[in-house]
Amino acid sequence: MELAVLIIIIAIVVIWLLASCLKIVPQGYAFVVEHLGKYKCIWQAGLHLKQPFVERIVKKISLKEQVLDFPPQPVITKDNVTMSIDSVVFMKVFDPKLYTYGVENPIAGLQNLSATTLRNIIGDMELDQTLTSREIINGRMQSILDEATDQWGIKVTRVEIKNIQPPKEIEEVMTKQMRAERERRQTVLEAQAHQEAVVSRAEGDKKAKILAAEAERDAQIALAEGKAKSIKLVYEAESEGIRNLANAGINQEVLQLKSIEALKDVSDGRATKIFVPNNLTDLVANIGAVGEALGIGDATPIDKTPKPVAPIKPDPCISPETSQGGKDAALTSSILDAQMTTRGDDNQ
Repeated sequence: MELAVLIIIIAIVVIWLLASCLKIVPQGYAFVVEHLGKYKCIWQAGLHLKQPFVERIVKKISLKEQVLDFPPQPVITKDNVTMSIDSVVFMKVFDPKLYTYGVENPIAGLQNLSATTLRNIIGDMELDQTLTSREIINGRMQSILDEATDQWGIKVTRVEIKNIQPPKEIEEVMTKQMRAERERRQTVLEAQAHQEAVVSRAEGDKKAKILAAEAERDAQIALAEGKAKSIKLVYEAESEGIRNLANAGINQEVLQLKSIEALKDVSDGRATKIFVPNNLTDLVANIGAVGEALGIGDATPIDKTPKPVAPIKPDPCISPETSQGGKDAALTSSILDAQMTTRGDDNQ
């Protein structure tokens, strides 16, 4: 009975030892194994069997990229301005053995190295350069930290300056400077806008004057052409009338009738001078009725009232901006139209 109990106890101990010696390494991790206190190997992801009592796992290391957000560090610039800079370091372990045995506390060492490196870089730069050179600071820190941590089994993949906090008085000066710069830009933009508006207005006035001059020139040309055509038509009509008279075979009676018609136009009651032809007596003797109708020889007083003239119509195209030449041309055209209208009324 006692032997059976002893066997069961031994079996339980063996099972426990086997279970404790079976180790599963998760993905993205590495285990550092020592044999009797001496480095033996690195276990990668998977199932591993550890020798009991002689082997032990001294460190479990994550191979994933880690983000180390270090507290803000006080730094002094080249122009003696003290400010606080907050940095973030991205790193990953590429050699678990060096990470385990290369430095006592790798994270603390990286933090102190990052602070000293940042102070050295900022110490060579002025305030304005520090505020505008984040990319340069990030690149220099990443290069220096990566080179220094190679013997620790650490790969610094990226460094970022998260925040730069200058002193309060410097912030006030920067705010005033920014406000002055924005006001200067606003003034420059307003001046440029005013300049462009003046130039555009001047160009518009120039084009308007050019168009007005071209319109006036075209109007004067059209008026001259119309006047020339009207004169040509009048002379052509007179020539055609003379030609028709010549073709009609004019006799003495027709000439006498035309003379009486001309005399009627002359003696319309408003003339102060009358040109009397030499053969007026013969004409009156031969055509008594016509002479009586004309009122020749009676005591009718002379009508000295002005002859009615058709009113001059204003040109709707004339505006206060029209030049004097355009106004004169429009006035001449209106007078000609009024005279033509008066002549038409007289003929009727």
